[in-house]
Amino acid sequence: MSRAEESGCVSDDASHAGRLRELASVFLRLGLIAFGGPAAHVAIMEQEIVQRRKWLSRAEFLDLLGAANLIPGPNSTELAIHIGRSRAGWRGLLVAGCCFILPAFVLVSVIAWGYARYGALPQLQGVLYGIKPVVIAILIQALWRLSRSAIKTRLLGALGAAAMTAGFMGLHELIVLFGSGAVMALIHGLKRGKPGDGLPLLAVSAWPVLPWMTLGAAGAAATPFSLGAMFLFFLKVGSVLFGSGYVLLAFLRADLVERWGWMSEAQLLDAVAVGQVTPGPLFTTATFIGYQLAGFPGAVLATVGIFLPAFVFVAISGPLIPRLRGSALTGEVLDGVNVGALAIMVVVSFNLARASLIDALTIIAAAVSSLLLLRYRLSATWLIAGGAVMGWLAW
Repeated sequence: MSRAEESGCVSDDASHAGRLRELASVFLRLGLIAFGGPAAHVAIMEQEIVQRRKWLSRAEFLDLLGAANLIPGPNSTELAIHIGRSRAGWRGLLVAGCCFILPAFVLVSVIAWGYARYGALPQLQGVLYGIKPVVIAILIQALWRLSRSAIKTRLLGALGAAAMTAGFMGLHELIVLFGSGAVMALIHGLKRGKPGDGLPLLAVSAWPVLPWMTLGAAGAAATPFSLGAMFLFFLKVGSVLFGSGYVLLAFLRADLVERWGWMSEAQLLDAVAVGQVTPGPLFTTATFIGYQLAGFPGAVLATVGIFLPAFVFVAISGPLIPRLRGSALTGEVLDGVNVGALAIMVVVSFNLARASLIDALTIIAAAVSSLLLLRYRLSATWLIAGGAVMGWLAW
């Protein structure tokens, strides 16, 4: 190999290593400030990845978001994994996903240790009181920017409005997403004079709905506790679970409390509460449960079990996204899924705003945050830190 070739290889290796370090730094920080649930996580990533760093265009970001919404597991974590794969290949996939999860894992483990020792949860209401209005401002800004890329035609605008109406009526998120894609597939077939053209694709893409048909039968028999059984349980949850935190709560309660008696109702509710008040993915509820059941080894195994399927699903589906976008039919289906995902974000944002903007101070905090974001492009990191301090002082 010539010196020039050797120099090129070293340069490529250094560039790749630099991208991995950058991914680690960005997603460790995002994992620390990602309060507010999946929709808020998506908004924070959009600001950091698209607006500030320009790693992806808004259209590319939307495609990754649409793909993440069509596979089981924690959507915002899967979006982080997709971004890592797009930025630095399979190593980036691992680095981005693990770094996004790690801060929440550490924080939840510390809280779980204190809970096991003292039997109570720390009082975090004040911090959340100040952070939530900031999250609303970040959400609104992200929705505005992403909608300009997603709503390319009047047809997509009408479909987005219909999907949003369905979401406000309480239709399940997966049905909204699948239905939006189905409508676009049907319209594509009608334009070509072949309404059935999209049916094979719809049949294949309907696979995410199937696990819901078998959830009731899973784990019906009593199972004695063991680390292996616990790991397999959380692996199953991560492999088939779609939907909100309420769906996760129902799933955990059915097996852990009612069927197996591994923990009490109160312990489970505390576990879900910890997942909601800490930054990062709600699935770190599994970390808390694992710690209560088997200490730190249980926390590690439960966390690995529930998140492992997300890495596998993204590794399998990620390389297919450019091909899907390259096909006229699947490209239109992906457009439909994207506006469906944005519609769901609007519904979540509205409900979060109703619960967060509860007095004059929170309304002012949201307005000031919006101004700082739109006029001065202040980083979400500083805004969330400021909101936390404000809430702690005011509570």
